Amino acid sequence: MKIAVVGVGYVGLVASACFAKLRHEVIGVDSDESKIKKLSRNIMPIYEPGLEELVKDGKKHGRLRFTADLSEAVKRSDVIFICVNTPPKRNGGADLSSIERVCAAVAGAMTSYKLIVGKSTVPVKTGEWVRKTIKKFCKPGIEFDVASNPEFLREGTAIQDFLKPDRIVIGVDSEKAKKILLELYKDLEVPKVITDVNTSEMIKHAANSFLAMKISYINALANICEKAGADVNRIAEGMGYDKRIMRSFLNAGPGYGGFCFPKDVLAFIHIAGELGYDFHLLKSVDKINREQKRHVFDIVKKQLKGLKGKKLGVLGIAFKPNTDDIRFSPAVEIIEMFKKAGASVSAFDPEAMENAKETLKGVKLCRDKYSVCKGADALVILTDWEEFKAIDLKRVEKLLKHPVIIDARNLFDPEKMKARGFIYKSIGRS
Repeated sequence: MKIAVVGVGYVGLVASACFAKLRHEVIGVDSDESKIKKLSRNIMPIYEPGLEELVKDGKKHGRLRFTADLSEAVKRSDVIFICVNTPPKRNGGADLSSIERVCAAVAGAMTSYKLIVGKSTVPVKTGEWVRKTIKKFCKPGIEFDVASNPEFLREGTAIQDFLKPDRIVIGVDSEKAKKILLELYKDLEVPKVITDVNTSEMIKHAANSFLAMKISYINALANICEKAGADVNRIAEGMGYDKRIMRSFLNAGPGYGGFCFPKDVLAFIHIAGELGYDFHLLKSVDKINREQKRHVFDIVKKQLKGLKGKKLGVLGIAFKPNTDDIRFSPAVEIIEMFKKAGASVSAFDPEAMENAKETLKGVKLCRDKYSVCKGADALVILTDWEEFKAIDLKRVEKLLKHPVIIDARNLFDPEKMKARGFIYKSIGRS
């Protein structure tokens, strides 16, 4: 099948490469010509494990190419996936201006039937609005369908999530659109949830908000554990064996981040409000998440008896391991709090250093995980990269000014750290 994927960011680029892996002919489209030039030279604009190899393979077999010419891509394709960003507005609602521009351009280029599929996370009823927009700008007599096919990709495991998903959600309002999308995914033998477009759009927000709720729940529980002298990790383990709950997303830390959960929770609150429902539960989820960053800051401040004039070493800038994405990263927000409190900060992340240059002004970006420790009053761990778990603690102790580690990701055993001579503080563990 011939596919155009409009927007080759995290979702679009992974989708393009994976559809090519499934033996479809794919054109990845983006208005950012510098990004297209990089991809033509096999330079990835993002870090995602296995993505570079998959892109090269698709290009090698002639199933994947990239262009900035949207009109050409539309004319050569049967199915057009919209994968552009939907950033949050100040009121929490989703900014759909990029989708509107793409829809108008797609409609103007259409000369025959097309299936336009939304993969971007959008408010319910966006499909209806997309249909009206395309009808407004396309030539008379051109037939088309609009469908919803939300993505459930996790940065760091996005390729596996695409090729071996838990389920595929397909929102359609015609048999023709349903048949095309089922054919598109025929090689993936997983449950396929077929719904109307509105329901499909809601599934995405419902799923992301529920996962965010699990994270806020375990963080609230961790704060209670600190007061009660209990261990949140063991509680999460005890809860996780219950098949109704499961262990995933029950990891206490500095809060959720990235481009999905923060904006999707706020967007769902906004959507519910517009429909006449006050979503108190999700408002609390968001409030707990914001407060959790301050909680980590307060732990560091209390341990050092103030931060003015103190030197902090920070491990982790990306919002999670195996990505270079620092958008809405708890680490970035906490580092900014440290700076405002008068501390000097040195930081390191295995993949996010280039992105950090543009965002973290006044922070010393170090070449490795040991450089951040040199002369620091404390080491603060904010992202749970595997290489941080394997750090040489003897070397760290020698480099630090004081043997203080505040571990917001619970990487180490508190008793073992105490036995090593560290003053070790973690989240939800006495």
